[in-house]
Amino acid sequence: MNNPLLDQSSEGCTHSDIPLQEIKQRMINDHSASRLAELFKALGDPTRIKLIGALLHQELCVHDLSVLLEMGQSAVSHQLRYLRNMRMVKRRKSGKTVFYSLDDSHIEQIFLQTLQHLDHG
Repeated sequence: MNNPLLDQSSEGCTHSDIPLQEIKQRMINDHSASRLAELFKALGDPTRIKLIGALLHQELCVHDLSVLLEMGQSAVSHQLRYLRNMRMVKRRKSGKTVFYSLDDSHIEQIFLQTLQHLDHG
């Protein structure tokens, strides 16, 4: 079924060589778009950005992160829980101490590429 909004003959620009139907089929689906927006929402908090920036260097415990960020352990734990639920960080327990690290290299790549983009401008 054709979408009248994608019909090239409607009013608007007249680029008849742009395959809008094909582009539409290849676009991100609603579910993936929502998940991607949630990821960027998680990155929309300066505290969470600082936590990821610290964990970029090495695995750290909540105490070390609270010292680095000059925040209470409860606040740091709360943000780490959010990041863990988003699968951006993971934890490893050693005795009574819980260590956090980035979940995978994709988080590091997103973080570093975004910083490069900011430095580019």
